[in-house]
Amino acid sequence: MATLLHLDSSALPQGSASREVTAAFRKAWEEQHPDGTVVHRDLAADPLPHLDAAAITAEFTDPADRTEEQRAGSARRHALADELERADAVLIGAPMYNFTIPSTLKAWLDHVLITGRTMGVENLPNAGTPVTVVASRGGSYAPGTPREDFEFVTTYLEKVLGAGLGMEVDFIVPELTLARAVPAMAGLIDKADASRAQADADAAAKGKALAARLTA
Repeated sequence: MATLLHLDSSALPQGSASREVTAAFRKAWEEQHPDGTVVHRDLAADPLPHLDAAAITAEFTDPADRTEEQRAGSARRHALADELERADAVLIGAPMYNFTIPSTLKAWLDHVLITGRTMGVENLPNAGTPVTVVASRGGSYAPGTPREDFEFVTTYLEKVLGAGLGMEVDFIVPELTLARAVPAMAGLIDKADASRAQADADAAAKGKALAARLTA
C-alpha cells in the first residue's frame, strides 16, 4: 500500500483555491487506492514552530552534550523527516503570499531540510519521490506577464524540492483566483474560471494516475 503525505498551508480554512485543488487530487488518489494511507498535515491549523538556535545547533552537537531544548528540537526535525521519507508521494498546497510561499510551509521545509540526512548526501533518501505542488495565486505570474519576475513560489520550490531533496516535482497552477473579488480584475473572470477548471481536472487526473503508478 502506498502512502500520500498531504500538506496544506493556506491560512484560509474555507474558500481556499489551493485547499480545494489538493482536495480534488486527494479524492482521486483515495478512489484509485482505497487501501492506501493518507497523512494530512495542516500547517495553518497546526503550525510548526520556526527553526530556532537550539534545533539548528543540535545537529552539530554530540547527542550526549545536547541541552533539553536541543534534544526536543532535533527530535521534532527528525520525526518530520521520518514522515517525509515514509511517503511514497507528497502533495503540497502552496498559495502565493506576497510573491512567495506561506511562512508555515517555509517552517516545515526548514525542519525537514537536514544537511547530512535529507540533503547534502550522496544517496538522497527522498530521491525520486513524486511531489505535486498546487501553487495557487491571486494574479498571473506566467511567462510573458508583467509580473513574471515576481514569481518566487514555483521557482523556489523547484530548487528546494528538486535540486535540494532530489524529488520529482510537478506543479498545478490555478491563477487569477482573486478575479471575482477584485473589481479591477472583473475582465479576467473567464480566464480565472478556465484556469481553475483546468487545475481541478489536472488534480483529479494526476491523483488517479499517480496512485495507479505507485500501486502497479
